[in-house]
Amino acid sequence: MLNISKYRGKRWGAALLGGISLASVLMTGYTYTRSTRPDRPDSLQLASFVEPGFPYISTSVDARKLGGGFPKDNQAARTLALQLGDSAYACFDTDLLRWSVAWTGKFLPMVLMAQVSYKDFFNKNNNIATVPGSPVLATGAYAGWTTGKPAYRTDQSLPPAWKPLPASQGRYNGMYVYGNRSVLDYSVGKAHIYEMPGSARFDAGVAFTRSIRANGVLSDLYLTAAEVDNATGSEVKGRIAYVYQGADKDTVTAVAVLGKGKPAWQSGVEEGKYLTVKVGADGEATVAIWKGLSKDKKAFEKFCKTKHNPLPDFKNGGPALWKGTVVTQGKLSPDTAAFVTDQLTLPLNNPWKRNVRVADVGFFEDGRAAVVTFEGDVWTIEGIDKNLQSIKWRRFASGLHEPMSIEIVKDSIYVFDRNGIVHLRDLNNDGVADYYENFSNVMAQSAESREWAADLVTAPDGSFYIAKGGSLSNGPGMTKVTGKGFRAGSDQNGAILRISKDGRNAEVVATGLRGPYLGIHPTKGILTASDQQGNFVPSTPIFVIHQGDYFGVEPTLHRSDNPAVTPPLTWIPHSVDRSAISQVWITGSKMGPLNGNLIHCSFGRPGLFRVLIDSTTSVVQGGVSVIHANYPAPTSKGAMNPADGQLYIAGFNLWGSSSNGISALLRLRYAGKPSYLPNHFRAGKQGIMLRFDSPLDKVTATNPGNFEVRRWNYKRTEEYGSGHFKLDGSTGQEVMHVAASYLSKDKRSVFLLVPGMTEVMQMEVSYRLQAADGKKVNDQFWFTLNQSTDVDLSGFGGVDLALLNAKRPEQPAAVVAETAASAEKGREIFQKMACAGCHSEGTRTKGMYGPPFQNLYKSERTFDDGSKVIADEAYLRESILTPSKRIVKGYNEEMPSFVGVLSDNDIESVILFIKSLSGK
Repeated sequence: MLNISKYRGKRWGAALLGGISLASVLMTGYTYTRSTRPDRPDSLQLASFVEPGFPYISTSVDARKLGGGFPKDNQAARTLALQLGDSAYACFDTDLLRWSVAWTGKFLPMVLMAQVSYKDFFNKNNNIATVPGSPVLATGAYAGWTTGKPAYRTDQSLPPAWKPLPASQGRYNGMYVYGNRSVLDYSVGKAHIYEMPGSARFDAGVAFTRSIRANGVLSDLYLTAAEVDNATGSEVKGRIAYVYQGADKDTVTAVAVLGKGKPAWQSGVEEGKYLTVKVGADGEATVAIWKGLSKDKKAFEKFCKTKHNPLPDFKNGGPALWKGTVVTQGKLSPDTAAFVTDQLTLPLNNPWKRNVRVADVGFFEDGRAAVVTFEGDVWTIEGIDKNLQSIKWRRFASGLHEPMSIEIVKDSIYVFDRNGIVHLRDLNNDGVADYYENFSNVMAQSAESREWAADLVTAPDGSFYIAKGGSLSNGPGMTKVTGKGFRAGSDQNGAILRISKDGRNAEVVATGLRGPYLGIHPTKGILTASDQQGNFVPSTPIFVIHQGDYFGVEPTLHRSDNPAVTPPLTWIPHSVDRSAISQVWITGSKMGPLNGNLIHCSFGRPGLFRVLIDSTTSVVQGGVSVIHANYPAPTSKGAMNPADGQLYIAGFNLWGSSSNGISALLRLRYAGKPSYLPNHFRAGKQGIMLRFDSPLDKVTATNPGNFEVRRWNYKRTEEYGSGHFKLDGSTGQEVMHVAASYLSKDKRSVFLLVPGMTEVMQMEVSYRLQAADGKKVNDQFWFTLNQSTDVDLSGFGGVDLALLNAKRPEQPAAVVAETAASAEKGREIFQKMACAGCHSEGTRTKGMYGPPFQNLYKSERTFDDGSKVIADEAYLRESILTPSKRIVKGYNEEMPSFVGVLSDNDIESVILFIKSLSGK
């Protein structure tokens, strides 16, 4: 085991991977071997992302630069990269039903987001996969199959549509996994096609094989097997069609129908460069494609006399790829508060040495669970009981493309990934999925890395809602720039869509989002979403979604009617939650004070928020308070367990959370102790009413000096985030006068009489109270005032509304001695403002959005435009106030302005802190 004694005393974060301490791994780059502690199983001895025994991975591929003779319009967002044996590989484009490329040599480089971060947990330097080795065949961006006659799109100047073929023309239905082989299932017109890809080695190299079964062929079907752009000749001889290259025709690409005698299906050549196979009747045959030297044609012709390779009995399911279960022991939290988090230890010590970064969790009706991981696996879980002493994990599926959502509907598993909504089916009840059904791929999907398949929720009527990430510019850059921080992507990026119950239709519900994630009430159907602070998004919002909403991100407007911007339910300050994820409703009756509440998940904090909604106004408004508990890793998605009635939360790290934990699956458990959170609020013309879960002490609640109220606005611009601005437009926050505070008759509600209340984007209430049982209650509540109306004051006696207009008595100006600027004060601001989530105090760069602070002062900074400057006090101040002015090379624009947030004294303190880390 790694000796970490030399690191004792340093400021490590709570770095946990399923309950395993990883401070040494995250901070030093070392890898754990076997632990000597029984509560720390082997963890990080990870196998490769691509598993030799699984037939494919899902990916995006850029095959536009394969070389002479290959089509140039060749990129695909939804691709199954198939492992065919004999160092042969092929990519099947599920949108266009084509083999986009096939090659020999090495498999695709692992450069997509899930792949680069699989072992290097915080690596975000993703790219798009390109084809290594020796390409053999390719087709352009047109349908791989057509009915009646071949058809090709020849205008290569058109951008990709990033959408599947019309279902009437052709549709990908799914994939059967049969051992280490895959059987593709798709339709062409009214015909049904099953295809088993493969390869075969013979005297002249490797042939790619496509064993095909066609049913319901009513008119001729044409399979386009390859395109040869620089063809110099072609011919058809019996079962084989040839296209030649070179002045002497010394290179040939050929397609053949295997077997002897007159073939039922006919090979051919279209337009002198497209190799095709005409399928004129139902049947089954093997098609072979080969590229080589013309002098080796005889060897290929001999190979083509071999028999058809028949498809196996795949419809009844194949052998289980992963046998047995992995058993872990959970970690219960002591009952020290109303709500505590128990940890379900992840199965890191698994036979396949597979990483497990849980992205979402769902439950079967009997309390069993399933999780989906960012690496594309699904695990089922049994043994989730009160004590969590024997949690049984089993691998159920793999090969998915950066999934982040799982839904279990009528005990069937649905996963949303970049391929669409996948329905996982276990055909032989052996505990492993055999059929990866394409339930829905009607949504558009580009190859831009940040156009996430972000979220999937189930509506009460059985339909689904999905959220798609915006095509941010900090990805591979496959499409043109459309605004600061954005690329074109697909025409549905940054949108929320409704998917019909049968999966065949999509309806755009809302647009203008940067990085939305969802929540839905399972019976009432209330749809909510968050968005990610960034360009055009000044701070973290939570929305209630309605048909036709537009939320202000101009590059993802996707409309021409100039709609008004829908305000959020509430904004949340950057320092409180700079990176929001999904929401979940507490259903049932076993979560105590949280029953019936909306819970918001924060990736950046990380942690959970209780969301309060004021629905007394015509424009809905809300606020949030923190549910204090132990959150060892980002909290991303949640689900209620119908068996124990508790909330389970999944999440994994990658994008710069304040937690260093890699991943965790948690149970938020109600421990039965008193809760002191606010559970109800109203805000309007007279002031602010907060109601609490527990009775309050009258003395502290009726002392207005125990409350501090601030307010400010944000500015929505193309810049990243926003500073704070007073109502008159000047920078900063306004401290509101609390004229009086009142306690309700039942001692659970306080009303703050606040003069000057009006609509504002952000309000913050800090309070220092005591509960009736003596517990100190010092906390904060943040909300948005969308509409200022009268507050119902029934329940409060003696409220003197005249104080709202009373002139405040003249008092000598209090001399407030501001704490002198210091490095220690700068360190405190560094933590309070969540700077630690993006910048390291040391030299760490992994997982950090911004440059490290150690030795930053007086260093030379090189920017993305090639200019340079010395990082002196002036530069540091500029970086705090206008961070988007100059971006350090190798980084993206990911920092909001702190204009109006930090005082001059605060900024000076932060600069002193940075200087202290440089020894200058």
